[in-house]
Amino acid sequence: MSMGWANPRNVAAVVAMLLFASACGATGGGAEGAGTEGTTGGGDPATLTIYSGRSEEFVAPLFEAFTQETGIPVDVRYGDSAELAATIMEEGENSPADVFFSQDAGTLGAVAAAGLLTPLDGAILERVDPRFRSAEGLWVGTSGRGRVAVYNTELVDPAELPGSILGFADPSWDGRLGLPPTNASFQAHVAAMLIAIGQDETRRFLDGLMENGVRFYADNASTTRAVAAGEIEVGLVNHYYKYEVEAEDGALPIANHYFETGDVGAFINAAGVGILATSPHADEARRFVDYVTGEPGQRFVAEHTWEYPIAAGYGPSVDIPPLSEFRGPDVDLSDLGARLPEALELLAEVGFV
Repeated sequence: MSMGWANPRNVAAVVAMLLFASACGATGGGAEGAGTEGTTGGGDPATLTIYSGRSEEFVAPLFEAFTQETGIPVDVRYGDSAELAATIMEEGENSPADVFFSQDAGTLGAVAAAGLLTPLDGAILERVDPRFRSAEGLWVGTSGRGRVAVYNTELVDPAELPGSILGFADPSWDGRLGLPPTNASFQAHVAAMLIAIGQDETRRFLDGLMENGVRFYADNASTTRAVAAGEIEVGLVNHYYKYEVEAEDGALPIANHYFETGDVGAFINAAGVGILATSPHADEARRFVDYVTGEPGQRFVAEHTWEYPIAAGYGPSVDIPPLSEFRGPDVDLSDLGARLPEALELLAEVGFV
């Protein structure tokens, strides 16, 4: 099949993902020797090869449960979602991957735009709200993660927190804010800003943060811990890091601030999954997608994480605004991948990466 590699947009997406991966760094290695021959002669199911941008610590129990329930073994390659997306696009028709399990809809969108994902079953797509699935049916969300401002409750009066994220560019926040600039979620958020409010306003916001001496951290967890320690008063992170860090460190003087409905700061991204168009194990891949978007996978999200289960009928494990009320800008998550090159270029120009 033709993958459209001559399309400049696809080439740009590959370059952007490679830059993105270089900035973020890989998060781990994977197993070798993926099976590619379908069901074995002895009748055993084929090994399903999964490229996972979700961390091993988080999803290994889910993969183990899938194998136990279905009898389908999995061979997982772990890494940064952008690094894996770039790898898939470099491998093209020769990729050994059957499934791409990403922490971010932007990287799924980039792989889809390169023509490397195959349409999913309509019954699976209908399990989630349209905003958390590809309009073309090429990927589907598995969990939601909202952007918030985590703040130190001993240093910040909630009344002074802005209703819009753009308010943090005000000089009154000089020296008080931090964020992880090379984190995939932050970079995807900047791409969403470009879609929602345009480059000029996004640049003004980023320039304002730089003028305010925004402090940079390696990731969301270290940003959240810096807030708890009083190094900074506010951090821009995903909503669940407050709960993840407190689960490890105990109760901390931190709370999440949610931006106003419709604000560009109230952005919610989705971890998700897609099946490679060249997968030699399409049936097994479909069973995996069915598993993670169905009762077992959504119950796992609800009971073992602080993210939002994304299928109807499941709620989060902590007291946070309902997913139906967490609504930011009108952004098609499938468009994030195409805007990541611009987001990365802008972040580099302003001095974030």
